[in-house]
Amino acid sequence: MTIDWQHFTPGLSLIGGVLIGISSALFILGNGRIAGISGILGGLLRPMRGDVQWRLAFLLGLIAAPLLVYLFMPFTEPTIDADTGTLLAAGLLVGVGTRYAGGCTSGHGVCGLSRLSPRSLIATLAFMGAGVGIVFVMRHLS
Repeated sequence: MTIDWQHFTPGLSLIGGVLIGISSALFILGNGRIAGISGILGGLLRPMRGDVQWRLAFLLGLIAAPLLVYLFMPFTEPTIDADTGTLLAAGLLVGVGTRYAGGCTSGHGVCGLSRLSPRSLIATLAFMGAGVGIVFVMRHLS
């Protein structure tokens, strides 16, 4: 295994992680809600009175932020080493796993672990273990 030193950015990654942690803490303190994307999106599918505006604002922010970065920062073409069928299967498996786990990686991994939730610890270990296993199989056994 080799490290791509030109794209190895531990400092920027640390800053990004701290910003995500601070944002999720402020969100739960100010809103009383967990910043899990699947729960926020799912709440739009079964809307409750007074609940739609903040959910739409959150999701629009997820779309607007990368667009703003694209406008003002140099762009590098992303590469994905998978075919369309693999991407569709992966997306379907993530969706099914999110339903079984009662939340997504952001909800369990960032918010749940910070609240010391045992359920979130188990879910996060399952997410990470499955990810490590799939990468091992795809890179070394296929």
